[in-house]
This record gives sequence, structure tokens and C-alpha cells, in this order.
Amino acid sequence: MTISSSLNAGVSGLAANATRLASISDNIANSATYGYKRVETDFHSMVISSSTATYAAGGVRTTNQRLIDQSGSLVSTSNATDLAVRGRGFLPVARETEIASDNGSPQMLLTTTGSFRTDAQGYLKTQTGMVLMGFPAGPDGTIPVFARDTSDGLQPVRINVNQFSGEPTTSVTLGVNLPATDTYATAPGDPLTLSVEYFDNLGVSENLEITYTPVIPATGASNAWTMEIRDTATPGVVIGQYDLTFDDSRASGGTLNSVTTTTGGAYDPASGTLIVNVAGGPIEITIGRYGEPNGLTQLSDSFAPLNISKDGSPVGNMTAVEVDEKGLVHAYFDTGITRTIFQVPLVDLPNPNGMLALDNQLYLPSPSSGSFFLWDAADGPTGDIIAYAREESTTDVASELTDMIQTQRAYSSNAKVIQTVDEMLQETTNIKR
Repeated sequence: MTISSSLNAGVSGLAANATRLASISDNIANSATYGYKRVETDFHSMVISSSTATYAAGGVRTTNQRLIDQSGSLVSTSNATDLAVRGRGFLPVARETEIASDNGSPQMLLTTTGSFRTDAQGYLKTQTGMVLMGFPAGPDGTIPVFARDTSDGLQPVRINVNQFSGEPTTSVTLGVNLPATDTYATAPGDPLTLSVEYFDNLGVSENLEITYTPVIPATGASNAWTMEIRDTATPGVVIGQYDLTFDDSRASGGTLNSVTTTTGGAYDPASGTLIVNVAGGPIEITIGRYGEPNGLTQLSDSFAPLNISKDGSPVGNMTAVEVDEKGLVHAYFDTGITRTIFQVPLVDLPNPNGMLALDNQLYLPSPSSGSFFLWDAADGPTGDIIAYAREESTTDVASELTDMIQTQRAYSSNAKVIQTVDEMLQETTNIKR
């Protein structure tokens, strides 16, 4: 019995070291594979008998575990949509075939890195056909609220490189100096005009036609003006009229002293703004606060538009796409505007090593890994997303080669045990009666 158990133990040792050699071979073969997570083989003794009189060898068995929670080093690349996770978390992806079939929600798979590029339909996918998933942004670039304990809200990240985009104008700042001499009793009282371009909701260029008419007193100077605002989208209609007076004191000479609303939105002295409604909606116009030298002023004898600024932009072509550390996918246009079109979350699980490993460095959540949650990148326990980067394999070739030497020695030693038992059994069969 004891000799027989020794033979069985030797055989189990050969099988165990063969298994370890297989995992070492896999690790070394994937030492240059981006995102590869090394496999570790552990040995566990098998005890058959604890009797002190005789001892039966139990042998050894193995367990294999892929160390998915280990992170490899990051290397920089030249592709803006090469992505890698720095820290905890996984990128959600789905198979291209499932998306193309459009048969319900595709199954969410996880990875820690990928080289994503747009295909003919604009999807960001890898060469192995894995499509990046994310939450779509609304028309205004904000991310709606999605349930984070399910993947139902995820959609394939799609980049329309032929997309046009414009931004409507919502605010205008008027930094204009009005000539103080135009309010003298001897002045002719001619109105001064200013045209400020804005962009409507369809990206069409329109103008705010602003007229400043001085109030001419009988004597002296009035320091008063009437400001009328018209919209070229609705010709002839006054959308705002305001009576302005300016301070002529030594301390605050030339700054706004009062604003009286005749038509249009009321002037807010706290912010120095007023709101007028153009054909496409409201526009906030900043003319400055009382007593402050920015905005509208009345100094000297020159009419000078010093600082005219506005938001919004005309329609432009998409030129580039980048992903920031928070997973927001930004589209850049040749007009200088940037629009958020998707958000890529990071998926976290209690036990990443419990996931099912698939081909191409992909992982599938399982009961052993626990329930997943979709976090905003760089929020909660998750790390952030690094663009222009890939994650290297976690294989340390030097350590694997050292383990290979140990495995080879152990395998040879177990083979020697089998040879020795064979020789002992041969001696037994040679005993003559």
C-alpha cells in the first residue's frame, strides 16, 4: 500500500508540474500582449492517512487563478482613442456581432485596455471586434441620469465624423464707450449704432442692432442715453429699450448711474445684465454694474466698442475626438467648440478575480465576482481613464523563467520517484520462493 501510494503521489506530482508549466507557458507567450493578466498555479497537498504506524502518500493537486486585479504598466501611444484604466475598474465593451444583430441589449464584457478606432458605421471598436460602450449625452452635452447597477443604459460609442454642429448664442457682453460730448446742449443728437453678430438655434448668423441716442438738454450736459435693441431676424421690432444715465462725479465719472427699462427684460443691478428675447430665445446681455468701469461707459468724445464678446459659434465640421480622465468623450469642431457626446463609465466588482476570463483579454462578471456597479471614472473606488495609452501585460518574464526552472526540477524529481518505485516493485517480483 505504501509503495503503491508513492507511485500515485509521483504521478500526481508529474500532472501538477505539467499544469504549472502550462500556466508558465501561457504567461510567457502573452508577455507582450496588451492587457494580459497572468495566471498563477498553486499546489495543495493531499493527506490520506495521519497514522503514525504507516504513512500513505496522498500526493498533490493544483488550482489555477487568473490575477485580474493586477495592473500592468502603462505605455503611451499616438492614438487618441487608445484607452487604459489607471487603478481600479474596467471598461465596458460588447461584441460587434451582437450590436449588428440589434437583438436587444448586447452582453456587457469588461476589459482594462483597448485600441479603439472608428469603423465604417462610426463605432469605436478594436481589431478583435469589441465595441466601446458608454452613456449617450443629451443635445446640450449633459449626461442624463442612468441606473448604475445595470448595463441597460449603455450604448455603443458612435462617432459621426461627418457631423455638423453649432452653438447658439446665449450671452453677449457689451464693453462700449459712449462720447460724453454727444450729450451736450450744443451736440447734434445723432444716434450711434452698433451691430453685434449672434448665432441662432440653427447656426444661422443674425445681428443685434443696438442704437444709442443721446438726450440733448436745453443747457449743460444730460449724461443720458436711450438704448434700443433690434433683432435682424424680426426686422423693425424693438426687443429692448432702456434709458441710461451716467455718473459725472469725480470718484465714479463715466460709469453707469441708472438703468430704466421701457421694454424688454429688466436690468439686474447685482449682475449688471439684462435679458432680451430674439427669435430663437433669450439672450443675456451684460452692460456692467453701477459705478464700475467695465461694460458701458461715457467718457471723452469718442464712440469706441472696446470689448464685444459672445458665446456660441457657427456650424462646423468635427475634426477630432478625445476621452478625458473622467471618461467623457469630447468631439472637437473646426469652429473651436467642444461638445460632450458620451461618457464611458468604469465598472467595479467586489471580487474581480472571480470573473470568467474569455479570449482577447475580456472578462465576464459571474456570481463569484459579485454584483457590478458603473461608476463615473475617477469617482468612488475607481481609478481614471488614460487616453493615448495601453496597459502592458502583467507577466514578469524573469520570474516566469525562474519558475520554469523550479518546475522542471520538480518534474524530474517526481519522475525519479516513479522510477525508484518501479525498481522496488521489480525487486519484489524477483523474490523466489
